[in-house]
Amino acid sequence: MIKTNKKGFTLIELLVVIAIIGMLSTIVLVSLGSVRKKGRDTKRVADARELQLALEMYYDSNRAFPTALSSLTSGGYIQTLPKDPLTQADYFYAGLQVTGGTAGTCASYHLGVKLEDTLNTALLNDTDASGGTVCTGGGTEFNGTSVSCDTTAGTPSGQTGSTEQCYDIKP
Repeated sequence: MIKTNKKGFTLIELLVVIAIIGMLSTIVLVSLGSVRKKGRDTKRVADARELQLALEMYYDSNRAFPTALSSLTSGGYIQTLPKDPLTQADYFYAGLQVTGGTAGTCASYHLGVKLEDTLNTALLNDTDASGGTVCTGGGTEFNGTSVSCDTTAGTPSGQTGSTEQCYDIKP
């Protein structure tokens, strides 16, 4: 009598293990996608606050806000202008004049970043400002309650089911 000790796995067992590993990796990748989205949104909000600080320092030195964000780097108020972490696009900025103010002097500003998550809690505490009067050379104004920081009004933030993605700051 000859004994054969075959050790190993059957094809069915291997296929079951591969299927389980495939399902687990899919679950992990899906959950990582939402974490990445939240991370990019956190970076966008931090960038907006960094720009806000640089704008305030610029105002302290010049008694006016810049017509373009590029003035912040040339004046040494910020080392490099942050860009959207996903698209590398510039953030939204408009230098504004106050009612009755001089057209060439930006006495205010409107800064915005487009978030990916419409339910981000930062949207509950943003300005949600509509358009203002742009000072000469002050860029293009946008609507802070819009879906994508454009000129089209959307659902104001703070409401359940909001479609707003525009986190905006206006002093």
